[in-house]
Amino acid sequence: MPGTAPVAATEDAFTVAGLIRRLALAQPDQVMLVAGDERRSWAEEYRRAGQVAHACLRDGIDVGDRVAFLDRNGIAYFDVLFGGALIGAVNVAVNWRLAPNEMAAIIDDSAAEILIIHSDYVPALAAMESTLDHVRRIVVLSDGDAPVAPSADERAVPYAAWLQGCATTDPGHVGGSEEVSMQLYTSGTTGLPKGVMLTNANLSTAISEAGDTFHIRPDTVSLVAMPLFHIGGSGWALCAMSRGGRSVILRDVDPAVIFSLVAHERITEMFVVPAVLMALLATPALATTDLTSLRLIFYGASPISEDVLVRCMAEFGCGFCQVYGMTETTGAITALPFEDHDPDGPRRGLLRSAGKPHPHVEIRIVDPDSGLDVALGDVGEVWTRSPYNMAGYWGKPEETAATVNGQGWLKTGDAGFCDADGYLYLHDRMKDMIVSGGENIYPAEVENALLSDPSIVDAAVIGVPDEKWGETVKAIVVLAPGATLDTARVMGHCREQLAHYKCPTSVDAVDALPRNPSGKILKRELRAPYWADRQRHIN
Repeated sequence: MPGTAPVAATEDAFTVAGLIRRLALAQPDQVMLVAGDERRSWAEEYRRAGQVAHACLRDGIDVGDRVAFLDRNGIAYFDVLFGGALIGAVNVAVNWRLAPNEMAAIIDDSAAEILIIHSDYVPALAAMESTLDHVRRIVVLSDGDAPVAPSADERAVPYAAWLQGCATTDPGHVGGSEEVSMQLYTSGTTGLPKGVMLTNANLSTAISEAGDTFHIRPDTVSLVAMPLFHIGGSGWALCAMSRGGRSVILRDVDPAVIFSLVAHERITEMFVVPAVLMALLATPALATTDLTSLRLIFYGASPISEDVLVRCMAEFGCGFCQVYGMTETTGAITALPFEDHDPDGPRRGLLRSAGKPHPHVEIRIVDPDSGLDVALGDVGEVWTRSPYNMAGYWGKPEETAATVNGQGWLKTGDAGFCDADGYLYLHDRMKDMIVSGGENIYPAEVENALLSDPSIVDAAVIGVPDEKWGETVKAIVVLAPGATLDTARVMGHCREQLAHYKCPTSVDAVDALPRNPSGKILKRELRAPYWADRQRHIN
């Protein structure tokens, strides 16, 4: 292929770099990526990745250095992901929904030396208290021929100018199995971000098993709808393109646009969270759109109500597959396949299950106090061991050791049980984490924001049921003497410091929070009234 240097065949073809090399050489002219009016072939994407790789090399990026990316979904993300993989750089996708200082915390923690950012987020740079001292180059993206938003930062350069003069050839880096390729961030229990390090081995396992696990085929036309800073976005994208099919990139989740793309691009598979499925059910275009191309819809990241699932199965007329996993497990480790979705059959109860483990995945249900397995059918913490388990948290050995023990068992923090047939059922959370619309929220982070309000002297944050988002954030506060509760002001105070999805949607005032003798807030006691009529304590 003109402009492309061949790479030794000793490489695992299912790594991130190996995927683009293998398929660009095998089917150079087939369409790989679609976003809006742009359609890019495998050969074109390989050459663009080569340009990005050489631009990074020119800026001094070496194997293991971090390159941060901040933008909504688009083709440029894959330029940077594949370009970095061709030289062994680590991709750090930054959550664009965060407040500016939260974004800065991730960029600083990763020690990224290059930040690639869309012009829409240049104002966020000015709002950051951090000066991003590790960053030596800021590359500014824009849409099509739109002018690049100006930046006062002397490190900033437009994307096109950054690539100008760079070769399109493949630098040829072949990384080892334990080399980190991707670093995705999740909030820590204290609110500090944790960079989950995913290796070539992690990603190659997920990519290579995509055919069996996700039924991905060469004719797959995938809708990439979830944010690429999530494993449910970037991990799904890599798996879905692994057999050479076409990937349609959705910049923002818009139900009407999703239906339009299904009809015009003939989408065959997609992954969405339950909140999106609910939005699709409520969209008038559902009744008039040709959905016959759909083969499978994967859903996960938060539980789904049985009623919504059954309605989706009836309306969409395709197979459904539930997946369960987390960033630390490179995404899905269990699946409830389409053949187990039988709402009218004798096994209807399986619809409440998270399915069975993938090949090579071990699961235990453990008493967290003793570390011993509980009896079959009893509730305990879900532990897992597999090639999907992360290498660890970047720069946080103590938190890594607290999550993955010496025998390689990863503690998920979810409470559940297994039945006699090996199906996993999630019941509750061992930790206080809230999952709202597929986003993980740690109460400590929100509580810290609440306690910086002078009118509040004590605070607890819990997740309560919400029909649209699964769970939503409720704050329960103790007011300072003489203070009165101003809910709008408290919410506004939180929004100044946190991403909006983390902020309370309701605030209650109480005289005192319940605590145990050691002073720990009894959050299960606070949550109990809201979940009393629920079969499981996650929604």
